[in-house]
Amino acid sequence: MEKFPLNDIDKTLIEVALAVLQENFDDGVYRHTVGAAVLCGSGKIYQGVNCDGIHGACAEYITMGAAISAGERDFDTIVAVHEKALNGVIPPCGNCRQMLYEYCPEIKVILNDEDGKLIKVRARNLLPFAWQPVVC
Repeated sequence: MEKFPLNDIDKTLIEVALAVLQENFDDGVYRHTVGAAVLCGSGKIYQGVNCDGIHGACAEYITMGAAISAGERDFDTIVAVHEKALNGVIPPCGNCRQMLYEYCPEIKVILNDEDGKLIKVRARNLLPFAWQPVVC
């Protein structure tokens, strides 16, 4: 699996995600406990927090939805954060991995490697044997 080093823009992406989480953190009812930020090909950064509930939505879904709603279709890098996580960064859950695989399999995802070092990998590498839409 190809691993990419982080650059200054990636560090900014983490800071943006942590900032939106800090502004909206709701530890009492656990509704807004994860933040995310996505860098698009246009250079714009979109951010969001999870909306938990009986059928909640992860921060990555909210963030991608904001970018798509703004007309973005080219995605470069995404990160999800929680202030208490190692390096502030958490990996996407299985549902988010599937969504990223379907929408933008080449997007780079920032996460911690097995040694606790921040790296980027392509979304397609996070979900082996992913479900793919059947083309008729």
